[in-house]
Amino acid sequence: IAKVYTDQGQWKEAEELFALVAEKRKKVLGNDYPQTITAIADLASAYRNQGRWKEAEALLVVVLEKRKQLSGDDHPDTITEMANLAYTYWNQGRWNEAEALEVVVLEKRMQLLGDDHPDTITAMGNLASTYMNQGWWKEAEGLFVVVVEKRNQLLGDNHPNTIKAMGNLASTYWNQGWWKEAEALQVVVVEKSKQVLGDDHPNTIPAMANL
Repeated sequence: IAKVYTDQGQWKEAEELFALVAEKRKKVLGNDYPQTITAIADLASAYRNQGRWKEAEALLVVVLEKRKQLSGDDHPDTITEMANLAYTYWNQGRWNEAEALEVVVLEKRMQLLGDDHPDTITAMGNLASTYMNQGWWKEAEGLFVVVVEKRNQLLGDNHPNTIKAMGNLASTYWNQGWWKEAEALQVVVVEKSKQVLGDDHPNTIPAMANL
């Protein structure tokens, strides 16, 4: 039922059930049992969906440590929890901590899934965004160029994720004083945002403002 609440965006209801499940599993199975750890991770997800980053962080630190102990550093679940913890740091403006984890996540994704896997490209985009928030425009640009290229290949020019990546790349150009390059790309972003999302979409309006 908690998963149904999550799918419906009923975060508070999901949180209450996940908390109950986690507590029961701790008592019955113990703190280190895989199903207990999954329940704690689900509760952390409910906190994240409500923007309760500190509470999510506290749980994810524990979950990540347990995943490493039980499954190893290279297990997909471990890498996922590492990415989730990085996301909580990112949303608290803790760029250095987010970056440190995102570098590892990207490295692991590339090793285990390959350069073209959607999860690898997402990890690359996340790290690039963290570089942007630290003002590391050149590093961000290098990653966003690859992200745009991969998104174009896998999703097509008109996919919202491709358009978003193009907008981010344009931003790195702008912040390096490359006005012509930024303008050329942002014109495409605005045009495609209007076509795909509509004039009044929350992503279209900032794109127009950036142009």
